[in-house]
Amino acid sequence: MPFAPVSADSSGASPDGAGRYIKHVIVVIQENRSYDNLFATFPGGDGATSGSCGNATIKLRPATLSNKITPPNTYATFKTELDGGKMDGFCHIAFEGHTGKYVYEYVNPKYIVPYWTLARQYVLADHTFQTQGSGSFTGHQDLIRGDTAIGKTVALVDNPNNQPWGCNAPVGTTTSVLSISGGYLIGKGPFPCLTYATLRDTLDAKHVSWKYYEPVYGGSFAQNIWSAFAAIKAVYDGPEWNTNVSSPETNIFHDITNGKLPSMAWVVPDFNNSDHPGSPMDTGPSWVASIANAVGKSQYWKSTAIVVVWDDWGGWFDHVRPPAPSKVTASNVGGPGFRIPMIVVSTFAKKGYIAHKRYEYGSIVKFVETVFGLPSLRTTDATSAGFVTDFFNFASPRSYTPVTAKYSQSFFEHQAPSNHPVDTE
Repeated sequence: MPFAPVSADSSGASPDGAGRYIKHVIVVIQENRSYDNLFATFPGGDGATSGSCGNATIKLRPATLSNKITPPNTYATFKTELDGGKMDGFCHIAFEGHTGKYVYEYVNPKYIVPYWTLARQYVLADHTFQTQGSGSFTGHQDLIRGDTAIGKTVALVDNPNNQPWGCNAPVGTTTSVLSISGGYLIGKGPFPCLTYATLRDTLDAKHVSWKYYEPVYGGSFAQNIWSAFAAIKAVYDGPEWNTNVSSPETNIFHDITNGKLPSMAWVVPDFNNSDHPGSPMDTGPSWVASIANAVGKSQYWKSTAIVVVWDDWGGWFDHVRPPAPSKVTASNVGGPGFRIPMIVVSTFAKKGYIAHKRYEYGSIVKFVETVFGLPSLRTTDATSAGFVTDFFNFASPRSYTPVTAKYSQSFFEHQAPSNHPVDTE
């Protein structure tokens, strides 16, 4: 799709004055959790501790953050669980010797204290939806662009059929697509080396600095099973692959400490710290807290917004029916997907505010565009609600209170890479 952004305000000023106050945006991307899975019992939030399976009611069981198995999270899984909007098909998913009742689960809050602390101190959005009912490959594309449309009627869905997931994939690798006519074409999409525009294009055009911090895999970040920008030809085949894509992901601590934080940053965790089902670790909440704490004690606290988000629902139960689009386009085909949690941390964030308004990944893209005065990419950023006036009070900046966490920044800086792909689903 050719790059044809909507013209920006000629003054370069951002709506609501956000760009006057916020100079840095950090999007921290965790893995595979629904809203109910992490915040089912959060006071004031729209959570649930039971769900439906046909006419039966199933009580969600409390659990730890670490899991031994991984529920599926394909488009087919989404459609089955959605069950035409009844939200009662989760029990029909069988995997790894388990029935779908396994996904009726929420994490006991005592295992994710830093997440709840951040939500209580800043902003929790309880109606944030995936762009599409799909997995991590498209979720991460949505977070750098707003959709995965590769034409006027077709969008990518699910994951490529081979690894890694990008321009570095083996010859013959294909993707799957959805069409607005209803077609679900598995393996019929193009090689995953894409030419559509992302925030990289609009940031570069306005000379706004950016980095994508990602983990090492197999001794080389270039071999990571996926990296959002590894699937963007202009980045992977250009000089920015060695300058703007930064590995290991802990480089963000160095950049914060040494005054080198870019204006725009995406941060992807090592598998062990990702919250991904199947990981034996409970370190994800501490990993996120360590980033917030690093910013909080730095020069950047006064000018930074940290957006913590999960890349897809991971197959877990959620009780809220995604709102159907009024008109199906290539930008929203297959979506919105189920809810995922979103926490926004900033000196300007309203304290303990629960945002009930509908948001999606396009809202994050729109927020970045708002802060930096960028033109619209004409994806879901053009139709999603932004969260500047809703989340922030620029008249009342607050000092930072460190978040107590089980593991420290030093733990992560000295942690050996898992050499496990961050996600395989």
